Amino acid sequence: MKIKLVAAVAALVASLAACGGGTADADTLVVGASPKPHADILKFAKGELEKRGVKLKITEITDYNVPNKSLADKSLDANFFQHLPFLKKFEESPNGTKLEPIVPVLIEPLAGYSATLKSIKDVPEGAKVAIPNDPSNEGRALALLAGEGLIKLKDGVGTSARLSDVTENPKKLNFLELEAAQLPRSLSDTAFSIINGNFALQAKLDPKSALVAEKGKDNPYANYLVTRPELKDDKRIKALAEVLSSQAVKDYITKTYDGTVLPA
Repeated sequence: MKIKLVAAVAALVASLAACGGGTADADTLVVGASPKPHADILKFAKGELEKRGVKLKITEITDYNVPNKSLADKSLDANFFQHLPFLKKFEESPNGTKLEPIVPVLIEPLAGYSATLKSIKDVPEGAKVAIPNDPSNEGRALALLAGEGLIKLKDGVGTSARLSDVTENPKKLNFLELEAAQLPRSLSDTAFSIINGNFALQAKLDPKSALVAEKGKDNPYANYLVTRPELKDDKRIKALAEVLSSQAVKDYITKTYDGTVLPA
């Protein structure tokens, strides 16, 4: 009798492991996402996904360090918050692991906002400037500032730049590296801050007031739906990818976010 019980428990554990995700329900998909715009877009897509027989459970996450770890440890079935350079940095990190980008959904142009300045030309000498502290977005911010002539970077570093790659800083800007979610709060303490589109959206910043912004066209920083390699052909993942790529979702992004977020 004990042998049969042990065998039954082992079979149950094996069946749960075979589900390979954040849920034992074969029709439910657990997706971690930034609150805005990612979770909002998933909520919009939820009804269409349910018509395809997939229940969507959305876990909102504000810390960029969490979603990939949670996906890797199978707390999530997928996540939706990041661009490919960010994903690559995670995969190459000491505790990183291979994940699978499925489909690009949106672009959040990085932009510079200020509570006091009206033009990037008005930046004073010695100004305090806040930038994202994660490597991929810090590089984007520095490349954006270099494009405006505020700094110069080592040849060839492009958007992989770090502060140590700044070779010229004629206005003696003082850089403050912050977690991306904290950047909108820094506006009262800085001349301007380079802010990720999703956090600018959460802070209700007007993209038309930005001192400087990345271009949307040919932007390499599209945000992807990402899963684990073993789930890339899962019917639930495929269904969500199809819905997120639909014209209805593209129209929703265009109409809802007024340029802060663009469809990929």
